[in-house]
Amino acid sequence: MKLSATLLSAACALTMLAAPAAQAKEWKTVTITLEGAYAPWNLTNADGTLGGFEPELAKVLCERAKLECKLVASDWDGMIPALNAGKFDVIMDALSITDERKQVIDFTIPYAATPAAFATAKDSPLAKAAGTGATIQMTPGQTGVKEIDALKAAFKGKTIGIQAATVYAKFIYDNFGDIAEIREYKTGADRDLDLQNGRIDLGFDDAVYFNNAFAAANDTLAFTGPEIVGSIWGEGEGLGIRKADTDLRDKFNEAIKSALADGTVKTLSMKWFKIDVSPR
Repeated sequence: MKLSATLLSAACALTMLAAPAAQAKEWKTVTITLEGAYAPWNLTNADGTLGGFEPELAKVLCERAKLECKLVASDWDGMIPALNAGKFDVIMDALSITDERKQVIDFTIPYAATPAAFATAKDSPLAKAAGTGATIQMTPGQTGVKEIDALKAAFKGKTIGIQAATVYAKFIYDNFGDIAEIREYKTGADRDLDLQNGRIDLGFDDAVYFNNAFAAANDTLAFTGPEIVGSIWGEGEGLGIRKADTDLRDKFNEAIKSALADGTVKTLSMKWFKIDVSPR
């Protein structure tokens, strides 16, 4: 996921004007925010509690960091400004670690790294586009990728739905903005509903997120085109933390290292994603 330039500018301003002054702090209680609507990364249970891969991993990390953690849901597109305003202490919402975001907040080491892909209706003429079933590596700003050029030819004039303020949104605007209509959504679920009902032609998002969405859509949607991996999505997904809170970042870094080393991250990712999303 990635904030747009406008949101990052606002977040920078909040960093300077509203962020708490750097000071030593004895961390005992920490508030972690998640969207609660990006299954299977995180979701809201029927009883209002937060579940999914990240809430379960957060419990492990907090125990190992000897912290009492409270999980709260908040809107995705306002998370970074709210973090810097002191409304919570940590963002854990499939947040991609990127150089642009590093200008505004700090990050832990990554606890996951996942591919992204297009999805469409199974009976769509866009199904099984060139490269379906394959994986390609991309770097930031890379152009002239033959697989992407093939998709541009196939998707010309179509409507592509993306969740606003994500790394995936930037990728779609950069690579398909001149040949397709781009439609932004507040949540992935809103986009998926339009895709399922034929109001848009394609969606683009995290591939493990889509695997879960396909089941929710009664198996009427499927991947099309290649999965895309590599540094184009940043270093992976990490915890977002205020720049001043380096001691908190270090506590979580040690906890993440431990959870990666003993296979806890792999176990939880196999449970929720059916694949190992441990960063390599």
